[in-house]
Amino acid sequence: MTRAQHVGVIVGLVIVAILTILRASDPLLLRQAREVAFDEYQRIVPRTFEDLPVRVVDIDEASLKELGQWPWPRDRMALLVNRLSELGASAIAFDILFSEPDRLSPRAVMRDVVGIDPSLLGQLPDNDEIFARSIAGKPVVLGFALSNDGRYRPEMKAGFAFTGEPPFHAPPRLDSATPLRPQLAAAAAGIGHISLNPGDPSAVVRTVPLLLSDGEQLYPNLALEALRVAQGASTYVLADAPDVPDTITLVKIGDFVVPVTAAGELWLYVSPDRADRYISARQILAADGVPPETAKAIEGSIVFVGTSAAGLQDIRTTALGTNVPGVSLQAQTVEQILSGRFLSRPDWADGLEILSIAVVGTALVILTTFVSPAMALACGLLITALALAASWFAFLYAGLLLDPLAPIISGSITHFSATAFRFLVIDRERREVRAAFGHYLSPSLLYRIEHNRDALRLGGDDRELTVMFVDVRNFTEISERLAPTAVVAFLNTFLDALSRHVIENEGTLDKFIGDSIMAFWNAPVDVTNHAAKAVHAALAMRETLARLNAEDAFGFGDGRAVGIGIGIHTGLACVGNMGAETHFNYSAVGDTVNVAARIEAACKDVCFDILVSESTADLVPQYALLEAGALALKGRSTRTRTFAVVGDENVAISAAFSELRHAHGQLVETLFSRSPAAREAARAAKRQASALPVDLAEFYRRIPRRAEHFQRPTAKKDRVASK
Repeated sequence: MTRAQHVGVIVGLVIVAILTILRASDPLLLRQAREVAFDEYQRIVPRTFEDLPVRVVDIDEASLKELGQWPWPRDRMALLVNRLSELGASAIAFDILFSEPDRLSPRAVMRDVVGIDPSLLGQLPDNDEIFARSIAGKPVVLGFALSNDGRYRPEMKAGFAFTGEPPFHAPPRLDSATPLRPQLAAAAAGIGHISLNPGDPSAVVRTVPLLLSDGEQLYPNLALEALRVAQGASTYVLADAPDVPDTITLVKIGDFVVPVTAAGELWLYVSPDRADRYISARQILAADGVPPETAKAIEGSIVFVGTSAAGLQDIRTTALGTNVPGVSLQAQTVEQILSGRFLSRPDWADGLEILSIAVVGTALVILTTFVSPAMALACGLLITALALAASWFAFLYAGLLLDPLAPIISGSITHFSATAFRFLVIDRERREVRAAFGHYLSPSLLYRIEHNRDALRLGGDDRELTVMFVDVRNFTEISERLAPTAVVAFLNTFLDALSRHVIENEGTLDKFIGDSIMAFWNAPVDVTNHAAKAVHAALAMRETLARLNAEDAFGFGDGRAVGIGIGIHTGLACVGNMGAETHFNYSAVGDTVNVAARIEAACKDVCFDILVSESTADLVPQYALLEAGALALKGRSTRTRTFAVVGDENVAISAAFSELRHAHGQLVETLFSRSPAAREAARAAKRQASALPVDLAEFYRRIPRRAEHFQRPTAKKDRVASK
């Protein structure tokens, strides 16, 4: 690990730690983002509307238009209760506050008349008393709301049982409530709060507090009380989490068990608002009786009485993004309990999401730093897809609310930060290497230097290499005829054009030595068929030089052509960084390198441009090769057999080369036997060679003079030894 990578990992892990701590603190912005994701799930798959025994008697615009403006006198509310009771409603819950005396009551109206006889006043009807008498003995539930004034708390009609310690501090706090008229509170079968999202700054109602607490007493909400009264139950049973004080996990009402949050809230799983859920109040209060289909819908149903009139300002926003009357959400709470379709956010969800941020973030930091940002991005996208899929299927099949956004957003921030750090700091060193050496070293060597710190240390390894030397023929003569600047231009054109083929064929461009090129294959990384790729590069150099000469790319202007000699040898060499600690080159040394250099020098004597050693020839039998003799190379005690590279695989299988090879074989036989017919055999081979695109005239003209170079090997082992 480099120092820059070490720093990158530390910086990345610090960012991951900050994001993990941020998620653990769960700020409002993250909660809102999570809730929006859960809303989107409900919009994709809302709860299916079922024809359950729950109805809303709606004091709608049509009812107000027909029966008069709000508030209605309570004797009319009494008539509504009587009608609903007669129709067989199992519970009648009012999502309406009755905190003030009925100002439309005859007794209240006449009280302000000057000079009225007090005895007559007592004989006038009181609508509150009428309403109280109508609800007495009937399954009527009245509502109250939170208030900031006074210390009023309603008297509960139901009892509570606990499986552990009473969780009085778990639900939202009730300090004071809107008062109920005493006679109404006494006559009601149940009393519940109508607050839907107390203390929640969001306008969207996502959870409903089923319970409130003043620290000593619990207060159920209107929907819960309506369900209790409809079943004739008298007690709520609350279960808490073992060993976790002041938590609620389940609320049992009669035959129904409701999973809730630790604060006793129910996650609403809403269905689209439908007309089937509503019955206009004017139909119940119609003078000519209740329509039969309405009567059938009311029978056995839990009925909520509320208003959808816009002017009465009881409109709420649901997770589906639609505005509905508040009474509709009370009805939907009961529908959800009856259907058994619950949503829940398990206790372990927060821990899982926090852990996922830490694990995913750490993995992305490591991948970005040590592998590549692209790989980290691919893994990040895969993790994103898995997180979304897991969250979606948990919602769809188990009703679990798992946040997909926190790990995705945190992972994106981590990946961006780690990638930016790598680009600005870690990859800067690699960019500097490429900028400095990209024109001179092969991509494989650059990759090794970039990814392996040990690659820049002194030392070498013994490897089998194919080494190539390229040299310009008659360069001294050329340089004498040109100005110094023209010589530089010539070399730049020549070296640039030919060295490209080394890089293109996976070779390592070792160095430029004046007008010469040294290159090798199979280091620093393994290269398959390295001998063949070296020969292929040499043939490409031959073609490129021919094109440059034809185009007069060197600017001679007098028709002169540049010639080259290429020597290639395969053998064991020591390759690595060589030099001083502060200045060194990646190069190869050894006898193999010397032999390649000597073979290149022998191209002059052989009068051919590309020669390879026997060890290289044995590795490239598919190429068109002709024996060029066993040369006594300078510095070696034994001769080295060499072969002229006539062409590539296509040339090797051509009829012209087949005939040339036969003629060449006969020539070699005459040279072995010292036959006087050698010159005639050379002329015959020269005639056959004229059919090929390469010029072999000088090669065959010179062969008879080099007869001593063609000695028949005594045994195969001698060939192996020479390799």
